[in-house]
Amino acid sequence: MSNFIVSARKYRPNRFEDVVGQEHISGTLKNALQSGQLAHAFLFCGPRGVGKTTCARILAKVLNCQNISKDFEPCNQCDSCKAFNENASFNITELDAASNNSVEHIRALIEQVRFQPQQGKYKVFIIDEVHMLSQAAFNAFLKTLEEPPSYAIFILATTEKHKILPTILSRCQIYDFRRIQIPDTVAHLQEICEAEGIQAEPDALHIIAQKSDGALRDALSIFDRIVASSGKKVTYQDVISNLNVLDYDYYFRLVDALLLEDISKIFLLFDDILRKGFDAELFINGFSEHLRNLLVCKDNQTLPLLEVSENLQERYRTQAKLTATTLILNALQIANECDIEYKNARNKRLHVEMALVKMNYVQRAVKVANGVTNGVEVEKKNPDITEIPDARYQMPDARHQTLDVDNAVIESETKLVAEPEPTLFSKLKTPEKHALPKLSGGLSALLAEVKQESNGNGATAAELTLENVKLAWQKYVDDSEMPMATKMLFREIELSLNDHHITAKVESSLAENTIRAETGMMEHLRRHFKLLQLTFAIQKTEKIPGAAPPKYQKPLTAREKFIKMRQTNSAVQELQKRFDLRPEED
Repeated sequence: MSNFIVSARKYRPNRFEDVVGQEHISGTLKNALQSGQLAHAFLFCGPRGVGKTTCARILAKVLNCQNISKDFEPCNQCDSCKAFNENASFNITELDAASNNSVEHIRALIEQVRFQPQQGKYKVFIIDEVHMLSQAAFNAFLKTLEEPPSYAIFILATTEKHKILPTILSRCQIYDFRRIQIPDTVAHLQEICEAEGIQAEPDALHIIAQKSDGALRDALSIFDRIVASSGKKVTYQDVISNLNVLDYDYYFRLVDALLLEDISKIFLLFDDILRKGFDAELFINGFSEHLRNLLVCKDNQTLPLLEVSENLQERYRTQAKLTATTLILNALQIANECDIEYKNARNKRLHVEMALVKMNYVQRAVKVANGVTNGVEVEKKNPDITEIPDARYQMPDARHQTLDVDNAVIESETKLVAEPEPTLFSKLKTPEKHALPKLSGGLSALLAEVKQESNGNGATAAELTLENVKLAWQKYVDDSEMPMATKMLFREIELSLNDHHITAKVESSLAENTIRAETGMMEHLRRHFKLLQLTFAIQKTEKIPGAAPPKYQKPLTAREKFIKMRQTNSAVQELQKRFDLRPEED
């Protein structure tokens, strides 16, 4: 059997300067040793695998070292250090509270405290996972922890500080260990690779550091597994294959497809990801992280937050320059909503695909919400008139497919859609139906061009007059499938026209809400008059001060209804005579 030792044990730090990512802890302990202000009880708390027990052992070794260095590091050469390294020191006692958590175990520990150290100045007691002690064990340990002998020092370590009694916390100096940052983990792995003669790609080490989630022990365990699989050469492909990590290249290609609005390519990429065995939830979370990295690259001040290798940093910066901030923010919001609702969706694949469709067309939705249509800025509306929100946007070649833009993240300033600078995407052909028309003669030239195209196709645009607006309004009401009561309401509305601006005057909030719900009316009017800048608003009829309130006719009784029908309809009179009908008395 081989004498292999895992990296977490083989490269466990023996000095404070070797501890990775905890310089604030090492510096504070060294200053306490230098000034002689050493507490009798310490509490090391923090996530797993960040060096709590390691620092406790180094501190215990320094306290009894016979040849302490000038920077207060153990010499590892004296008898005390050698005894500790060989696990044969009688002055240092380690207790695992996870398996020794009863009152009897604490009493045995207290008995050992009574005996002075045989060699050295201090007797150090290290209690790991101290939060696992029972309530009775804490109470039994409380008095000894508060007033121990001068030679006794307690070092407690835990991952769950909130489970420890406040009375215990108040008697200890608390040191909070932090998660180890990705650059520190990568640097430590590179040192191990140099010591072991292993060739590792930087991207591969970054993936290992990210998967460790700030725990160096986990990173070393993953590293040993990868080395056992791939040998002395660790590549990026080996790491993503062993750890079931989706390749970065998929996310870059997906954003490229979003910029081109190539929905077919997006579906094929997602299908390829599923065929390789990756979970859809893993994909949407990874894509959210990719969008976050693009957003970080937008500002030079936030570039240090990009935790990837140098090769990927340049690639992220290049794609971030090509991607609009509005697209990133909206895609992030859609991805977040998809992740939240993923567990409740029955068809997981369709749920993610619908999110990708929204991301693909969200740029157009934002342009419509900003008042920009086909590169033309819509004329500003009257602020005194409440405008009907255009809550749905019609996709190309899909008449009945709609995209909700109520929750879209929209830029505050309404501006023209500028033509992008020449980039690597300018060489790719964009479908003609997605291209924006070029404006050469302003808005009037565009309108003339639209009218000319309409005449060439045999469909003549109607002249924009109030009479034609009323006729188009009436035609939509007659052809629609809305309830009869709604049709009556639409027929009674008073319309007015003022330079491509239609105003509907209503008398009640109920009528206003009814009109707002019918979003197809505006699309019908724009198609009928072939105008892109046509706007529409609702205005309530103002009450004139001092005017008499409107007179409301009281409801008619059954007899009154019959008499009125007989007066206006001769057929009712003939029917009454033939069958000798008499109205009932009220």
